[in-house]
Amino acid sequence: MNYYFQLYKPYQVLSQFSREEGKQTLADFFDMPKDVYPVGRLDYDSEGLLLLTNDKQLNHRLLHPKFFHRRSYWVQVDGAINEKAISELSSGVDINLDGKIYRTKKAITKIFETDPIVPDRNPPIRFRKEIPAPWIELILTEGKNRQVRKMTAKVGFPTLRLIRNSIEDICLNNMQPGEIVSLSEKEIYQKLFQEK
Repeated sequence: MNYYFQLYKPYQVLSQFSREEGKQTLADFFDMPKDVYPVGRLDYDSEGLLLLTNDKQLNHRLLHPKFFHRRSYWVQVDGAINEKAISELSSGVDINLDGKIYRTKKAITKIFETDPIVPDRNPPIRFRKEIPAPWIELILTEGKNRQVRKMTAKVGFPTLRLIRNSIEDICLNNMQPGEIVSLSEKEIYQKLFQEK
């Protein structure tokens, strides 16, 4: 039997079920059948949408580089990000991947006019009254190691908080950290691949 779940991975939780000394993992929040694992990952210091399944075909279609799918990230950055930086993020920037320079693919980038409604983070980001910390949305079709953080740092506005909000048409939709929702096979394939 195949299982499908979407969850909100909390901040400072590893995207794995195996225990690691001194760090929380998914096993501290969720009790899953033995063969259910995360599809991809979110870094320890990132939060948001993570999919879990034991469906190997789904895993392949989401992780193999030849298949593209949209991932939306809400990113709180350090400093008053400007249109020049937004334009650079959208057209692609050079980042370091395993010692090699990699040019990121085109992205859709916008500044939030009003801050998105997001759960409080524990601990919160460091607040500095004199330095703005606006939110941007970054929609990528690839997922390199720490890509979003490397991209915003490259244009001069380091990431303070990073939330993956959606993968294709699967969205957090007001989920809270540590919350999980079960999906049907039909539902997840429709939302990810528009299959009827």
